[in-house]
Amino acid sequence: QVQLVESGGGLVQAGGSLRLSCAASGSIFSINAMTWYRQAPGKQRELVAKITSGGTTVYADSVKGRFTISRDNAKNTVYLQMNSLKLEDTAVYYCNAEITRLRYEPAYAYWGQGTQVTVSS
Repeated sequence: QVQLVESGGGLVQAGGSLRLSCAASGSIFSINAMTWYRQAPGKQRELVAKITSGGTTVYADSVKGRFTISRDNAKNTVYLQMNSLKLEDTAVYYCNAEITRLRYEPAYAYWGQGTQVTVSS
């Protein structure tokens, strides 16, 4: 069994900062890419930032220069540092990880339960 648990969401004023964490636990052989998505009310889920096992990062244009994704492979944890938050960053943020549970098995995508980020004016 594999579980992803997000934390760090909350209410923050525009211009403020939050740091999200997502820890993977359970039967894990390796983790490939780890990705943050978000979904605002009435909108489709969108990719926010992605980091590969080698540390290569990808960001949505809307968050470039404001958000930073990082990971601690020893802790099976991915982080999202969010600075200069805007009203439009309000959403539920989800963690996704490509995880191989056993050697020689394929990797599968796992999702966290989501954490609410609300930016107020």
